[in-house]
Amino acid sequence: MEYHDSERAKELEARAREFVDEVVIPAEREQLGQGPPSDDLIEELRAEARERGIYCPQIDEEWGGMGEEFRDVLPLFEQAGRSLLGAAAMRVDAPDEGNMHTFELVGSQRQKEEWLKPLVAGEIRSGFSMTEPKAGAGSDPKMLKTTAEKDGDEWVVNGHKWWTTQGSLADVLIVMAVTDPDAHPYQGASMILVPSDADGVEIKRDIPHLGPDMDGQGHAEIVYDDVRVPEENLLGAENAGFAIAQQRLGPARLTHCMRFSGMAQRALEIAKAYIDDREAFGSKISEKQSLRYRIADAETRLHAARCMVRNAAEEISRGEQARVPVSMSKVFTANVCQEVIDLAVQACGGTGISRDTPIADFYEAVRAFRIVDGADEVHNRVIARDAFEDLDHSEVEHLTTF
Repeated sequence: MEYHDSERAKELEARAREFVDEVVIPAEREQLGQGPPSDDLIEELRAEARERGIYCPQIDEEWGGMGEEFRDVLPLFEQAGRSLLGAAAMRVDAPDEGNMHTFELVGSQRQKEEWLKPLVAGEIRSGFSMTEPKAGAGSDPKMLKTTAEKDGDEWVVNGHKWWTTQGSLADVLIVMAVTDPDAHPYQGASMILVPSDADGVEIKRDIPHLGPDMDGQGHAEIVYDDVRVPEENLLGAENAGFAIAQQRLGPARLTHCMRFSGMAQRALEIAKAYIDDREAFGSKISEKQSLRYRIADAETRLHAARCMVRNAAEEISRGEQARVPVSMSKVFTANVCQEVIDLAVQACGGTGISRDTPIADFYEAVRAFRIVDGADEVHNRVIARDAFEDLDHSEVEHLTTF
């Protein structure tokens, strides 16, 4: 398996790696164990990223980005993932990255001016409010309960959401709501833009969760109680919410894969340096064959993940939905990254579970990746459905007759 990044992609990757090594990682070392980074620190890093020509490369220049091709920015996303501060520094951080992409895809001119421009500039934050508690939408979004009803020239939103990443910090929330209860669930939902300070928006809490010290975003539980917003706050076409979500989630899942593969690669780099420096039982730990083979397997599987993600990205760049390649990339990369980071923890022993390196933070962060952006089981369901869709039963009979 191999892949061929363009010269532009390689240039962006090199700039990003240099920035992370020279600027971001030193800032990370000072921040370890100190909790979430300050807004001032993030803004300092962003100013440097702008100077180096690697700030928000995925969004068009008209809105403050760099206008790079999707396929060309993937290696930069991987370099950003090598530090928990990297994605925010280069403005390729979730959930804003996916939300900016959604505004760019389907937002009106007014919505782009009001929300996209300041999002790109880092002046405001956003949340994607879809998941619901109890019987509501989670892995099965058809169970959506939140509603948005038209009343004159306003939408009235009612519902209960949770796991809205960055919801308690967001200035604007993209709320998925049922707008046509009589339609098929996939054809009766819309995206409604709700300012977080609108009357009736109640941030109940940030849900306590497994996660690193430097993750200051939070995942909010939110109640929308007769929230009124203007009709022009409809994002995209009415009842097209799920179609838009698929346009948003495909690329977002791949950029997530690249950020986490960068995290796994950095963990592996730290582990290799550690075991090559440490001796036990008469030789360096790095000379123990069993561990060397596990490192080799980790390198191989990370390479395979990169190939899969690039293959899916090329399909998206050609205008295809690429649902199955995206699902394959997501479930494979999430599991590989978890296994690689777990190996790094084990290889580093006590140092691996300390806060002296970022590996412990990486370990806490990566476990969620097998759940967010679609749980493993959901993606496997997509892959399995495709595998059986064109099954030729006459061929099966031939193959199973002995």
